[in-house]
Amino acid sequence: MLRSLFSGISGLRSHQTMLDVTGNNIANVNTTGFKSSAVQFQDSLSQLLQNSMMPQQGAGGQNPAQVGLGVQVAGISTNFAAGAPQPTGVPTDLMISGDGFFIVQSGGETLYTRNGGFSFDANGQLVTADGALVQGWTAQNGAIVPGQGLGSITLPVGALAPATETTSATVTGNLPSDAADDAVLVRDVKVYGPDGTESSLRLTFTHTATGWDVSDGNGNDTTLAFGPDGAQNPVTPLFNVNGIEVDLSAITGFAEVSDLKISDQNGKPAGVLSSYALTNDGSLVGTFSNGETEVLARIALAGFVNPGGLEKAGSSQFRASVNSGQATIGSAGADGLGGIISGALEMSNVDLSQEFTNLIVAQRGFQANARIITTSDEVLQELTNLKR
Repeated sequence: MLRSLFSGISGLRSHQTMLDVTGNNIANVNTTGFKSSAVQFQDSLSQLLQNSMMPQQGAGGQNPAQVGLGVQVAGISTNFAAGAPQPTGVPTDLMISGDGFFIVQSGGETLYTRNGGFSFDANGQLVTADGALVQGWTAQNGAIVPGQGLGSITLPVGALAPATETTSATVTGNLPSDAADDAVLVRDVKVYGPDGTESSLRLTFTHTATGWDVSDGNGNDTTLAFGPDGAQNPVTPLFNVNGIEVDLSAITGFAEVSDLKISDQNGKPAGVLSSYALTNDGSLVGTFSNGETEVLARIALAGFVNPGGLEKAGSSQFRASVNSGQATIGSAGADGLGGIISGALEMSNVDLSQEFTNLIVAQRGFQANARIITTSDEVLQELTNLKR
């Protein structure tokens, strides 16, 4: 039989594979995080008709004469170029800006994906659309402990931020030096006990001939004296009010200005988790009803030396292979991994203009190889007609 028949058959098979890959790319043009593929061809075996010969005395050398035996698929490569961002406004929709993959657990298997369309399930677990568990680190006392193992990301619904006892307060502003003698200014601020019990800290300022007297109403008092430049002279040390160290050193004593206030105190009542946000480093940050913010967890990313060696596992997910290398796990924005954008998804990187061009190329290649078979068949027909 003719060699060209088998060459044509191999061409049909190879270009059919190219059509299959191109069709799959076009079908996934709107698949979040999808990475397109491309077929690479290579020639198949070649039959040696004449060996090469080295130059001799009086005769030149000869090149080998070979006839190719067709084409075969050398490989199907995955294009890991980033897709365009698609804003969604959903805080749990995440996009990796740069290299890296989200790590998920599905059926006990660790998989990797660029599809950041996540949500919280009924148990507060961060999951993909098909229920795979997103992996990361859970914070302990508001901090990520280095070296801890990966686990599921869980939003602790109903979590409490403990109360903080008030141990210090700061008074700022100005006491008017031209105030009438015995003029009184009273300032109050809420303070909190160890269990979050709320009470009021009251300071009474009374103008005297030498400055201002400060009293907490429980027999504790001190005196503020000011120099001609409005600064304290001497500077009053910390004023202890029922175990709370009140800093009075920032108070000034200029004329005609009265804006004294207790600007700060370090206590807080207990609070419950009221909202959350995801930051660029993948941290899940909770905001509590008492105004406290605390890191609850952090999403982990994985990088590979050869991402092209990953195997597609369906659902826009990949699994590691012997040629992808081991996953390097780290936080977003570190160790060569990209940052995380909240409220956006990565679109497919399929280029429709290129894919339709590939369709034409594959179709014409298929037609040309089919013509090889029909032409070879006509030659065989002529041979069989020689017997007539």
